[in-house]
Amino acid sequence: MARRDGGIHPADTCSSPQNRAHTVADTDTSQPGTRVEFRNISKVFTNKRTSTTALDDVSLTVEPGEIIGIIGYSGAGKSTLVRMINGLDTPTSGELLLDGVDVVGMPEKKLRQLRRRIGMIFQQFNLFSSRTAAGNIAYPLKLAGVGAAERKRRVQELLEFVGLGDKGDSYPEQLSGGQKQRVGIARALATNPSLLLADEATSALDPETTHDVLDLLRKVNRELGITIVVITHEMDVVRKIANKVAVMENGRVVEWGSVYEVFSDPQTEVARKFVATTLRNTPDQVEADDLLAGEGRLFTINLTENSGFFTAAAHARSAGVSINIVHGGITTLEHHSFGKVTVRLTGDDAPIETFRDALDRTTDIEEILR
Repeated sequence: MARRDGGIHPADTCSSPQNRAHTVADTDTSQPGTRVEFRNISKVFTNKRTSTTALDDVSLTVEPGEIIGIIGYSGAGKSTLVRMINGLDTPTSGELLLDGVDVVGMPEKKLRQLRRRIGMIFQQFNLFSSRTAAGNIAYPLKLAGVGAAERKRRVQELLEFVGLGDKGDSYPEQLSGGQKQRVGIARALATNPSLLLADEATSALDPETTHDVLDLLRKVNRELGITIVVITHEMDVVRKIANKVAVMENGRVVEWGSVYEVFSDPQTEVARKFVATTLRNTPDQVEADDLLAGEGRLFTINLTENSGFFTAAAHARSAGVSINIVHGGITTLEHHSFGKVTVRLTGDDAPIETFRDALDRTTDIEEILR
């Protein structure tokens, strides 16, 4: 697996749902969210004729309070992986630890208790059409045995937290997609979870509504300290919300690291494809053909804080080379800037070769050839 982190230490303490503060906005963020650790998890589905490996020796750790994006194409294994966390699926082999406790093989009674610490947000909202927004949020509280007066107080508190303070009496059919998902998030927070699982939570939403929902999830993480695991096939969702990203392919985690690391320097082909969907900083074939119609030589250069581009460009200009940026883009993630630019160099070949050789020692540079 490319770029795997190590040296991770478990938190000394973990807050229980009962000990979490009642007021949503005032929850003590010094209490960590859940620490999730997959150790050599494999899952093989079998029938009389065939067997299918859904997960293949996956090891991955999510620290308390992190937001991790798990991304992959359909069939990559990401949903199966997350179903292990709340006991909806059981691995064929391996361990799955929540705050140091292995949940594999845990009795159903204990699993039900565990699930109260885990909130779920779904792609299609999964709201009860016969219940109001308030009724949907109150449902898990009623199952947990919370009294009517406390349920009413908690539901209104959550409605205010997700920006739907005046929508408690509305039924799902009266709400927009974004409002339905906000109700879903409020319901997921009802029992004070320390871990939130979001399974393609924005796939059914338009871009503007997606942005609003991701802002709300960041608020949940920032103000409540809850660990959030986001399953998605959209790299832009990862870019906007996550601290770390796991890229899955064929049941394996093939790349793992900070969002900045994976976006600025993807190590695998599948990660490069995902990054390309959200960072349009390399010319496509049509754009490249148009650019090649001009004079000079074209180079696409990977820009990072240590790429040395500006120094090399200054030397080339002093040697009479004209340098023009003709395509590209710069992105900032985790307080670091990176990107790619395509430049047109016009002048003598010798200083152009010097420019390329200098950058070839410090970053990725590729000439676009006719």
